[in-house]
Amino acid sequence: MAQLKDSNGTDVAGTARKALQRLNQVLDSLPEQGTLDVVVEQSDEAIRLPREVAALLREILVNAAAGRHVGVMPMHAELTTQQVADVLNVSRPHVVKLIDEGVLQGHKVGTHRRIYAADVYTYKHQRDLEVRAAADELAALNDEMGLYE
Repeated sequence: MAQLKDSNGTDVAGTARKALQRLNQVLDSLPEQGTLDVVVEQSDEAIRLPREVAALLREILVNAAAGRHVGVMPMHAELTTQQVADVLNVSRPHVVKLIDEGVLQGHKVGTHRRIYAADVYTYKHQRDLEVRAAADELAALNDEMGLYE
């Protein structure tokens, strides 16, 4: 895998790993209702973040440290059927079918369908839980039958 670099050629994953370690240390010692002051590099200015925002920052750093590109999307954002298909890793016609069947709640903007990001991620989370449960059940059956040795 190619190393993720910023515009200055800095190793983003390495920098993210270091920041993640420090953020984890601070968050672990922070009271549940606390805030976190983040100091901007090459500046004496601190930015106060609520714990919830710091937790989101942690998720971003986890992905960046793993070398994955990260994007942030508001949950009230409206996605096209193609964007939903990309998130779910399915075809666009399958997304249209899910909307038509009422599995995903979509609405029309003119002649185009739109789906709220929150609904897509709720569906994706539920689908992932079901897949994980089915895989666990299959593994248990294989174990009972002695197929794993």
